[in-house]
Amino acid sequence: MAGTVDVESSGVVAIVRLDDLSRAVPLTEALLRGGVTAVEFTFTNRLAARVIESVRDSMGEATAVGAGTVLDPETARTAILAGAQFVVTPTLNTSVIELCRRYAVPTVIGAFSPTEMLTAWEAGATYVKVFPASVGGPGYLKDVRGPLPQLKLIPTGGVSVDNAGDFIRAGAVAIAVGSNLVDAKSVANEDWSVLEERARALIAAVQSART
Repeated sequence: MAGTVDVESSGVVAIVRLDDLSRAVPLTEALLRGGVTAVEFTFTNRLAARVIESVRDSMGEATAVGAGTVLDPETARTAILAGAQFVVTPTLNTSVIELCRRYAVPTVIGAFSPTEMLTAWEAGATYVKVFPASVGGPGYLKDVRGPLPQLKLIPTGGVSVDNAGDFIRAGAVAIAVGSNLVDAKSVANEDWSVLEERARALIAAVQSART
């Protein structure tokens, strides 16, 4: 089931961190039209679990729906029961990794130092989320992957269409983008074409860098 989810394929994970998630389904549809097939709803919103369930019911298998800002295994299990197909943490938490492995749900585990990254990987993280990526930039990923080429890194924080390609060329397997892709104003105004175009531009930058 969820264990077969691949957040790498499109190369872009959309991070949806909004106070108002009432338009979650149409915004996910807009992202999908732009080519983004992995969307993460953060648990900074108390309705995140309900929204994950709703989006999964509406989108079927067209989009991988994940849970973000998961701080503990209890939240991870809540998210999985709601249908989350991958779980994302902002920091290193081996208990979350253990819980998700039990249910065969992929994880994107937050880390910054090489020690944290390797610890997450050794504990069974599917991907390591380099956060905040804006601190070291693409050069930092390249440096880390020198001695640790086995790590599957997804930079998050400060990633945009302008530097997406640089992160991919530095060795990232995908990028995760928040407000530079999904912002509150565009969603509130239902400017779905704006989200679709941003998604398309990010996908194009990633594909270009990969080739």
